[in-house]
Amino acid sequence: MKTSVIKNYYYLIVGILSILFSFTHAWNGQTTVLPIINASSIDLATQTASFYVWHIITVENFIFGVSFLVMAFYKDLSKVKFTAWFIIVILLSRWGVIFGSTLFKNINGLTNTLTDLIVIIIYIGLIILGTRQKDKIQ
Repeated sequence: MKTSVIKNYYYLIVGILSILFSFTHAWNGQTTVLPIINASSIDLATQTASFYVWHIITVENFIFGVSFLVMAFYKDLSKVKFTAWFIIVILLSRWGVIFGSTLFKNINGLTNTLTDLIVIIIYIGLIILGTRQKDKIQ
């Protein structure tokens, strides 16, 4: 009986989703958010900072995706658990900043953070399921 080279399907799914999120994040920025910022009367330094911060998140999502794809095929799953948990901490921190910033700057916009919360919960849930995968004895 042939065994699969994929050691963790949860990490594989999360990796694919994260790469997809990176492309949709970049697309959303290029088509909606950044043109509005560029057309506004905001100074050039702030426009530039908004541009690169937006793309830092895009690249970060892409790197998470590649990391999870590599981890999905890694032989010893116990050696990649720390990385998975570390990414969970980063994602929770991201949502904390989203929630805290919205609470501080626009309390009426809290309901707009619900989509981000749902996505992050699903994303983290899949990662946690991946960390619970046991190495299969050959």
